[in-house]
Amino acid sequence: MEIGQIRGSAIPIHRGHVSLSRTPTLSCSRKRMFILGMGFVGQSFARKLHNQGWVVSGTCRTLVKKKQLQDMGFRVHLFDANHPELSILRLLKNYTHFLVSVPPTVGIGDPMLQHEELIRSSLVNGDLQWLCYLSSTSIYGDCDGELVDEDCPTNPESELAKLRLTSEEGWSNLAHNLGISPLLFRLGGIYGPGRSAVDTIIKQKSLSEGQKRRKYRKYTSRVHVDDICQALMATIYAPPPREVYNIVDDDPAPREEVFEYARKLVEKKWPGLNLQPLEQKECSVVKTRNPRGEKRVSNARMKKELGVQLLYPDYISGLQSIIDQIESPFQCY
Repeated sequence: MEIGQIRGSAIPIHRGHVSLSRTPTLSCSRKRMFILGMGFVGQSFARKLHNQGWVVSGTCRTLVKKKQLQDMGFRVHLFDANHPELSILRLLKNYTHFLVSVPPTVGIGDPMLQHEELIRSSLVNGDLQWLCYLSSTSIYGDCDGELVDEDCPTNPESELAKLRLTSEEGWSNLAHNLGISPLLFRLGGIYGPGRSAVDTIIKQKSLSEGQKRRKYRKYTSRVHVDDICQALMATIYAPPPREVYNIVDDDPAPREEVFEYARKLVEKKWPGLNLQPLEQKECSVVKTRNPRGEKRVSNARMKKELGVQLLYPDYISGLQSIIDQIESPFQCY
């Protein structure tokens, strides 16, 4: 069991598995989830809820995505958060649970909170009993590599991180005004099947500027999408005692280390695959300070209060699971 020191606290944090007995008490046949933004996390969560008998609806932005989601059995609405249709907002009144997975955008902020009065009027006196906003650990800023928990002061530095914090405050206030306790999930870097270092290595995709900057980051908090989903599940079946939770794994390893391991997995499974050396793809990158900041993020509250036992406590277990599911490297194209 690893013991870390929380920034600004003399209390040791034990980072091991905590098992809490949680027995579902909800009648799923009457539970209805609306997911605003059915992206990578939203789709994964929707599938798990659907398998448990929930009515799941949500939004997406393209007709192609809408058809894909409808083929999976979901009720999906084409939706522009900048110009929301009142008829869709009115549907929210019929849902018991509401997951917000729409990020803010530079120059606009949270696109939905521009229409806060419309949302509030659509939800007031409805069936809503649970509201969760998916945020980011970037709101902590640069903490000099120290371990931070949910009680540490936020200090967002980039514009997007500042907008994330503003979104947290906006959704929290809206939930309180509706008479329910909000949930704010601060997620680390999200990965999973189809979206991982293994997939990037196989596809030999060009790295984004953000990925190149992360090459020189000493710590990167991350979390497998299945562990995000089990944390969400824990809160809908047993109301949590707090509003804010960090959702990260146990190992804030450097990005470069993760990609080196992913490459070894790919080369071991498909030794004949002609892979481009990572060094050639990143040799022109200049070492710059990452605007999202250096920090290690504590998941102790998630484990203790939500009873989450991580399926993938580190990138080694997560990436191994992902590559085990890929029968051929051509699946990734």
